[in-house]
Formats: sequence, structure tokens, C-alpha cells
Amino acid sequence: MAAEGAKRKGIWARLRRRLRPPRRLSFTREGRLIVVLSVGVGFAALNTGNNLLYLLLGWLLSFIIASGILSEMTLKKLEVSRRPPPRVFAGEPFLMEVLIANQKPKRASFSIEVEDLTGTTPIDKRCYFLKIPAGKSQRTSYRHTYARRGLYTLTGYRVATKFPFALFRKSRDVDAPLDVLVYPARVAVPRPPPRTTSRGETTADRLGRRGEFFGLRERRTGDDRRDIHWRSSARTGRLLVREYEDEIARRVVIGVDNALPEAVREAVKDGALTPADEAAVSAVERAISVAASLAAAYLEVGWTVELCARGTHVPTGVGRIHEARIARTLALLPYVGDEVAFATIPPKVESVLITPRNVMAENRPAATTVMEV
Repeated sequence: MAAEGAKRKGIWARLRRRLRPPRRLSFTREGRLIVVLSVGVGFAALNTGNNLLYLLLGWLLSFIIASGILSEMTLKKLEVSRRPPPRVFAGEPFLMEVLIANQKPKRASFSIEVEDLTGTTPIDKRCYFLKIPAGKSQRTSYRHTYARRGLYTLTGYRVATKFPFALFRKSRDVDAPLDVLVYPARVAVPRPPPRTTSRGETTADRLGRRGEFFGLRERRTGDDRRDIHWRSSARTGRLLVREYEDEIARRVVIGVDNALPEAVREAVKDGALTPADEAAVSAVERAISVAASLAAAYLEVGWTVELCARGTHVPTGVGRIHEARIARTLALLPYVGDEVAFATIPPKVESVLITPRNVMAENRPAATTVMEV
């Protein structure tokens, strides 16, 4: 039944797209005035038979027809592409770059507006291009902010113009899906110092000067120039340095409690959050943001980081690629119930559990440090 319902919805969606008119037309204040004036002059010309009124009516109608033809020529053969920045963080404004290309070889386009769409609703910002020369392209950007982390989909964009007389606003919608991944908000966390505590006979994956060869990574500030692996650096075009195992443990497991009651999860799906539900969701989001910032801070000073959450686990790793993997996992981390258990944390490993304040959970993992945010 569910499959049949989804198929039926897909058929209706395709039918609506095909029946949707290729252009949308809305009146401006001046356009409404011209139309009303044309109707009035037309009635007066029919009632009186005055040739001067017929001449005035013809001039007004030709004015409207010319506006439609020129605006249609302006909107033709325009291609728009959008490019978000590499990282978008919740609560921080970012610039979405918009590039528009005029594919007409001998005709410029004037007074073009471009706005992104979510479904059929435009977002709160738009870009304006005064003139796009023939065969040329121009770029600009608009500022936008997403309040929460997650994956947002821009279904397309709308190209509009009021050229030439600003009587009407003619627009067309173009289906061009674009996914924007919004990472958790960045928050201030204490910078973890380099670990110097010995673990006795335990050998951990610390990246140090002693021990056996561990691998290669990109060079960071403070690395010894003698550790640069010149052959691999020449092959990849990036400075790579050798890493070694050490007896000093520099491994941390960061846990984040992403549990919410079932009623709150349903309210999030329906978009009907009460103030109490909003407070609970904000607390979990704060914990996720702290976990992302803490993971970035540990990885920056060379620690090996592992992520642990309810129903989600990211194995240990180091470097920028691992930081991006953790950030993406936390950006898409779903809300679950208390019945979902944490991944098992290995013994004798430094661990930090980040949990929303005043949230009770029975199956939390044992952690060296518990942070309530």
C-alpha cells in the first residue's frame, strides 16, 4: 500500500510539472494602472467612436504587447549555476555564489533576478543582475543562514525580470536540485594539551618521533622538516611527513548523547514543536555542536579521535579527512530513543561523553569525563 501511494504521488507530481505554465506573470503597481487605463479607454472608445481614443487604446495595447515580447526575449537562453562554500555551519551566515550565463550570441539580457527555491517557495534572498552581455556570464552571491544542522535541498531556482517597462514581473522556474550540507554550529571548547602521561607497557597510536613507522600525513605547523617524505610529496604535490608509533597514549573517544523522547521526535517530523520540545531539541543540538568542535580541537593537536553515539560509530583516525568524516556524521546524526545503545568503548582509553543537561539515560558508556551542556 505504501509503495502504491508513493507511486501515485510521483505520477501526480510529474503531471503537475507538465501542466505548470512555463512562465509566471504578476502585475506591478504600474502594470495594474496601465491595464485599468486601457480598459477604461477601450470602453470610452467603443461608446463614443472617437478616433483619438482608438489611437490611444492602440498605443496602450502595443505598449503591453511590446513589454511581453521583450521580457520573453530577455529570459531566453539563460543558464544559472549555484555553488555553496565548502563548509556551511549552522547559525553562521554564508555566501551562496550564483553564476548566470547568457547563451544568446547577439542579444543582451537586462534586469534579471535569480532566487533559489525550496519546493515552490523562494528563500528570503535574491540576486539581481542589471545587464548580462551577449555570450557573457556574470556572478554574484547572496547571504543566507541555516539555523540548524542537516541536509537541505534547494529544488531549483526562479529567473525573473521586469524588463523593459516594469509593468509585469515575468518569471520561470527551473528544476535544478542542489544539496547543501549544514555542519553543527561551532562553539568555543578548551584546547586539549598534548598528552604526556605514560601508559606503561601499552603501545598506543601516538604520532611521535620514536617507535616504528606509522604512516604519512600532511605537514602541520611545528613538524620537523627531517620527517618530510620528499618522494611522496613530489608525487602528490603536497608536503607529507612520516608518522611514528609511540609509547605515549594520544587517543580519545568522544561520545555524544543523541537521545530524545518519542513524542519530541514526532513533533520534530511534524514541525509542531512546543516550547518544552524546542528546549529539549536545542539541548541535544548543543551537545552535537560541542562534540564536533571538540573533535576538531583534538585532531588539530594530533590526537587520534573516535566518535561514539547512539546507533552511530566512527572508527579511530587522524588528520583533516577524518575530521571531515566526523563533521559529516554529526551533521547527519539522527535523533533516537534511549533504547538505542552506544557503541562499545575500548578499555583504557581516554573518553569524553557529551550529554544534554538534565537528560537521564540508563545505558550511557563509562567515560573518564562527562560534559553536560
